[in-house]
Amino acid sequence: MTESKPTARGRLAPAGFLFLAVTSVGWGFNWPVTKYLLSELPPLTLRGSTGVIGAALLALLAVLRGQSLLVGREMWLRLMLAALLNVTGWMVLMGLALLWLPASEAALIAYTMPVWASILAWPVLGERPTLLRTIALVMAFAGLAVIMGGNGLSASREKLPGIIMAITGSFGFALGTVLAKRLPLKMAPVPAAAWQIGLGCLPVAVVGLLIETSHLDRVTTLGWWLLVYSTVIQFCIAYVSWFAALRRLPASIAAIGTMAVPVIGVVASAVALREPLGPTQIVALVFTFGAVVLATRS
Repeated sequence: MTESKPTARGRLAPAGFLFLAVTSVGWGFNWPVTKYLLSELPPLTLRGSTGVIGAALLALLAVLRGQSLLVGREMWLRLMLAALLNVTGWMVLMGLALLWLPASEAALIAYTMPVWASILAWPVLGERPTLLRTIALVMAFAGLAVIMGGNGLSASREKLPGIIMAITGSFGFALGTVLAKRLPLKMAPVPAAAWQIGLGCLPVAVVGLLIETSHLDRVTTLGWWLLVYSTVIQFCIAYVSWFAALRRLPASIAAIGTMAVPVIGVVASAVALREPLGPTQIVALVFTFGAVVLATRS
């Protein structure tokens, strides 16, 4: 697969970057939201149930917009593969990683995803890494390395399970991102998101209900509002925006663009959860955001 022609790119890129910005904001704020909710609800039940409800809302929206939810026979395998990589693996592994890691550290490790996506996009899609994209990647991960060091991240025995889960989830999401370009779903964004989130989260919710114990009476008023955010913003709005952005941008650019997510996640976690944010982190965040800007111009 080759890059879009200049004329097509000029016509499509602005919308793609807008969708990418909506995704980054929605997912960025969700890191401290999920970290807080894990103090009130178990991880699999939390991630699975909010996803199933979000998928149902998206399906309803598709019906109200007159969009078909029917899936062609040739699309089922692609749909299930995308659901497994972009939803099930990501939701389960990142949710569990937050049990061992602060929200800011989990977000930073999770967004090593652009490295894996850029590496995979070359052999799978033929998207050769340009000089600007290479510089953007170096800048982004230099910034992440500074943030990790500033937060005192170390591969200790206590944090190692979370680190492994976050990296594995990141690689899986990157693979799903590249395969979504190689094997695109011939569906509108809303029905596609509804099916992927529903198929990806249903088994997580079922397992959670079978092996976990939830105490809904202990969920605070703030917790209920954050559940609404996690369901409507993270799953409905951010995921639809992500799939829409991926249709309009090369996989490697879309992946690098999500580097704004850990920037937002780190700042939001510092404000809401009182996680570390000093001069070192601020410099690193500026570095990382600069990488995002550079990537969108490549």
